[in-house]
Amino acid sequence: MAALTTAKLLVLLLPSLLSLAGQGGMPKLLCLVTSILALLLSVEPFGALLPWVVGMAIAVLSVRERIHRLRAAGVLHLK
Repeated sequence: MAALTTAKLLVLLLPSLLSLAGQGGMPKLLCLVTSILALLLSVEPFGALLPWVVGMAIAVLSVRERIHRLRAAGVLHLK
């Protein structure tokens, strides 16, 4: 039971954790808010889906922008 609860919390807070690798303060704040909203709405089936998807979209775009800036600066070399 505890492992299921921990896994559920990890998935619900994934946008917030992923945004920590991104750039800027606003995406981190938005992802934290969407993660908290998803956590609060998770009591109903599929209630947390929309805030979680929005948070993941913000986090992925933030991380993508950071990778793009690092590649443009010549610091990161990816193929």
